[in-house]
Amino acid sequence: MTGLLPVSGAALSADARLLSAIREVGARRGVDFDYTDDAATAELLARHRRTLSAAEHGPLMWLGSLALVAAVVWPFLGHAVPAFEGRPELAFGPAGPLFVVAVASLVVVRRRWKRELLHPRLAGYREVLGLARAHGVPVTHVPGWLVGRSLSGDRETVPVPTYAEVTYAEVEPLPAGPTLPAEPTSGEATDKPMETEEAARKATEGAAPTTPPPAIPSKPASVASYEAMADEGGWHDEAGCLLLFVGIGGVAWAFSEENPLGYLAAVLAVPVAITTWLAGARQGRERQRLREAAVEYVRALSAAQSAGAAVPELSPALRKLLEEEAEKVRG
Repeated sequence: MTGLLPVSGAALSADARLLSAIREVGARRGVDFDYTDDAATAELLARHRRTLSAAEHGPLMWLGSLALVAAVVWPFLGHAVPAFEGRPELAFGPAGPLFVVAVASLVVVRRRWKRELLHPRLAGYREVLGLARAHGVPVTHVPGWLVGRSLSGDRETVPVPTYAEVTYAEVEPLPAGPTLPAEPTSGEATDKPMETEEAARKATEGAAPTTPPPAIPSKPASVASYEAMADEGGWHDEAGCLLLFVGIGGVAWAFSEENPLGYLAAVLAVPVAITTWLAGARQGRERQRLREAAVEYVRALSAAQSAGAAVPELSPALRKLLEEEAEKVRG
């Protein structure tokens, strides 16, 4: 799962103009890094992801969070402590220093996180993704941490740059290999047929054999079903508990008021609650089965990308799945 890159080096290298623009990114930012090297790029992303995660969940973040909670709670609980009675400097005073410590710690965490996010190689890679989109190269996904969504919710702190779209006519493909000599005229063909055949034979022997790009795995119907129901459900447990409480409340009301209608409410609500729970469990098992199929599909896309295929952009459901699986691997 984690082997799927936003874009492969083969896709970046297939267009001469895009490749030239990528080289300019490294030169402009003063970084000596080959973004078309898939192994090096994967290692770069993994290393910076670990560094950002350490900044987000490190000791300083815990210190700032705990100090902030203590600063908020102290004024409400301090005056309730008998030892602090009549001493407002102890009942309320510590909240101020705790708040200062919390703010200072969280500000330092944010600055370290932002500094790592703006690392020249990461900034250069975001430019590479923007250039790839502009040249019509599909970007499978953009990790949330790469654009700063981990500490900013859904807002992208450093989004992928947007460039003007490059039309197909402007794209300069890389040369495919040595070209064969031009076909001779009728007079030359009559005079020197053997020389022409010999030159053609030598040219074809020196040319590298062309292999078709690997096929992209087709999306199974189970994966399409997972995309359709990925955000569905989740309400069965709550609805079942609510119906169960209705049944219990009906029994209590019927017992206290000696009204049989309360028992009728329990008879109706409890079976419906059980049915709702069973439906939720059945839907959960089906979602898990479809999820496993989606994971296998993404793995197949990763293998195809490693073989040189240009993998298309993932759907929002598959992008979310990729992020969740990556978190499982790191966690």
